[in-house]
Amino acid sequence: MKPTLFIKKRMFKILWGASLCSLLFIGVSCQSDDDQPPVTNPLDGIWLSADKGYIIEFKEGSDVWYNISAAGCVLADDFNVSDFAISSFNPTATELALDSEQFLSPLTLTRLSDQNQACLPDQIANTADAQVNFDHFWNTFNDYYAFFDEKNVDWAQYESLRDQVTDANLYTTLEELVLLLEDGHVNVIDEAKGIFVNAGTPKLFERLNANLSGNLVIENEEDYDNLVDQKSNIVLEKYLQNTFESDPSGNLIWTLINNDIGYVNILGMAGFSDTPGDELTKLKEAVDRMMGDIKDAGITKLIIDVRINGGGLDRVSIEIASRFMDQQRTVFSKKARLGDSFTEQITYSLGPMGDFQFTGDIVLLTSPLTASAAEVFTLCMKDLPNVTIVGENTNGIFSDVLIHQLPNGGLISLSNEVYSDAQGIVYEGIGVGPSAENQAPLLSDSDFADQKDGGIDRAIEVLMK
Repeated sequence: MKPTLFIKKRMFKILWGASLCSLLFIGVSCQSDDDQPPVTNPLDGIWLSADKGYIIEFKEGSDVWYNISAAGCVLADDFNVSDFAISSFNPTATELALDSEQFLSPLTLTRLSDQNQACLPDQIANTADAQVNFDHFWNTFNDYYAFFDEKNVDWAQYESLRDQVTDANLYTTLEELVLLLEDGHVNVIDEAKGIFVNAGTPKLFERLNANLSGNLVIENEEDYDNLVDQKSNIVLEKYLQNTFESDPSGNLIWTLINNDIGYVNILGMAGFSDTPGDELTKLKEAVDRMMGDIKDAGITKLIIDVRINGGGLDRVSIEIASRFMDQQRTVFSKKARLGDSFTEQITYSLGPMGDFQFTGDIVLLTSPLTASAAEVFTLCMKDLPNVTIVGENTNGIFSDVLIHQLPNGGLISLSNEVYSDAQGIVYEGIGVGPSAENQAPLLSDSDFADQKDGGIDRAIEVLMK
């Protein structure tokens, strides 16, 4: 069996959950001698992350995580504070930052006084009541979603739907509302009921179908899988001659197109290790090996393919992009929605890392399936003077996924961060793409008829000029 070239179903970044690295949680405590009573842990108390809608209560023996919105509080069963480490904390201060090696910016919290705590036991919603669950759904989006204006959605007009919601139509109603947003980071999930709604799928299929007709039109996931498999085989057989190197995770493959042009396909920005805490170590080992092979090959031109890369972790994107940097550069900024405004904007710069950086001519191949952290990689690469983008605009979903739990145990996710490029341009909902002369669809009637890849063909043309 031939290796599969493309990993097909990575449609959003993982913000929390079982795949997170289980970092050692560095508790702050004071030891006492036999003559003194124990000193209370300075972390004990109630902490608020206002832009994320999280409250964490640290207390001896157990830590409790809540989701909050204007509708009230929900106990977040699947959230685990031990996935984070303290990046900054002064025992006398009211600010706390929790960090994870897998995320660029820390989770920042402010201490609440006991009198100001927002999640008293009688305020916590734990119910299957359809209208209560609608209230939490609507208010969570109303409080934290960052792109209503960009999506041209008047969210306020739908609040009154709660009076029409029943147990029978709850998830149908939620689906109708999230589909208005056409956002691949917006999801409604209830595993117990077999519910999984991704708000970006219809728009994605529409974009992929723009150059397809007849029996090639994508109508469902099976159609999509079949076409991607066909495309994989074309690339493998015609352009790679079924010969390439790969890292153990299968996220990176690399080979030569000819004596002058190398080819790198980055299939995902996560999953380089199954061992908690080992993701970045294994990533660096894989990238070191790949870059060493590129250096030894002596090539001067390179195709980097992220056309079917659904994202993962921004730190992975930055680590890989650093191997193509010629100097320190501002690459992007981000901020999060906070009430009617935003948090302070954080600007990220990136310079060369590793023993070798490839700074020859590069073509970056993108498509509507280039999503999330793969788009962050594109932001890092697009302004390099030696990089030309070929293909199609990326998906247009940059934000980390903000996840909240509903009172019935279901989960909702949304985009609450705004990413901009080094010039301050926001590409949410639009995506980053090529100039008109370098447009080349990932999937097209002509490519399948001729058993070719128009994107790779155009990349070769650009590099051979």
